[in-house]
Amino acid sequence: MEDSPAAEVAIDVDLVRALLADQHPDLADLALEPLAHGWDNVIFRLGDEHIVRLPRRKEAVPLIEFELRWLPELAEQLPLPIPAAVRSGEPGPRYPWPWAICPFTTGTSALEAADIDQHTCAVDLAEFLAALHQVAPDDAPENPFRGQPLATRNDITRDRMAAITDTGLADAVAAAWDDALAAEQWAGPAIWLHGDLHPGNVVVDGGELAAVIDFGDITSGDPACDLMVAWSLLDNSGRQTFRDELHRRSADGPAPLDDAMWARGRGWAISHGLAVLASAADRPDYLAMAERTLSQTVAAD
Repeated sequence: MEDSPAAEVAIDVDLVRALLADQHPDLADLALEPLAHGWDNVIFRLGDEHIVRLPRRKEAVPLIEFELRWLPELAEQLPLPIPAAVRSGEPGPRYPWPWAICPFTTGTSALEAADIDQHTCAVDLAEFLAALHQVAPDDAPENPFRGQPLATRNDITRDRMAAITDTGLADAVAAAWDDALAAEQWAGPAIWLHGDLHPGNVVVDGGELAAVIDFGDITSGDPACDLMVAWSLLDNSGRQTFRDELHRRSADGPAPLDDAMWARGRGWAISHGLAVLASAADRPDYLAMAERTLSQTVAAD
C-alpha cells in the first residue's frame, strides 16, 4: 500500500487570502479556514456561503478546468446541489494553476456521517443518477480510467487483488470480478458520468443526501461506472431500493438499468475499491471505505 499523492504546492490560509485579495477583493476579508483535502484538491471554507477549491498537484489541473466548464450547465438539470463555481480564479505570483469559488453546502462527508438513512439516500441517489445519465455532447471530457469497457481495468485490478489478505474474501471478489467481465458490455451512446461517485464525494445532512461533490473525473461512457456507489455507500437493503428506483426512473431514458449494467457496476465497485486500497495508507477513512466496498460486493443480496 502507498500513501495518497503528495501536494506539489504548499497551500495555506495566507496563500488563499492573497489570491482572494488580488482577484476577488470583495471576498478577501471573509473568515477563511481549511476544510478538507483529497487526492487532487484542497478546500477552504470562505465565510458562510462559499468554499475555495484549489488543485494541490499539476495532474489535477485539467480536472478543475472540466468542472469550471461543465458544472454550471449540468447543475440546471440535477436534483441535488453540485459544486458549480460561482467565480473562477487564475494563477497568481505564488500559485500556478486555476482555482474556483463554489457554494458551501451544510453537511458532512458520507465517510464521516454517523447515521445515514439508507432508504432515503438510495432513492435520492437513483433520482440524481437518472437525471445525470443523459447523452453527453461530443466535446465532453475524456477520461481513460472511468466509463471505459470494464476489460480495460482487468490487468491492474487482478494485480491489486493480491492486497486482499483474507483468502475467502479474495476468492469471492475474484469470482465477482469474473462475473462482471462476462456481462454484456455497454453498446449505447456516451452518457454523462460523475466518474468518482463514492461516499467521500457525497455530502450528508441529517442522515439525508445534501449534495454530490468533486466532479473532477467527469466524463462520458458506460453509466455502470457510477453505480459503484451502490456498494461503497449502501447496505443490502439500501442497494435493493436503489436498484429498483433507478430501474424505474431510467426505463425511458438513454441509459436504462438492466442486469448487465448492474453486474458491470459491481465490477466498477471492485476495481475502485482495490485502487483506493492500494493508495490510501495514510487515509484510514478511505481504507475503511475500500474494505467495506469489497465486502459489500460479495455480500448476499
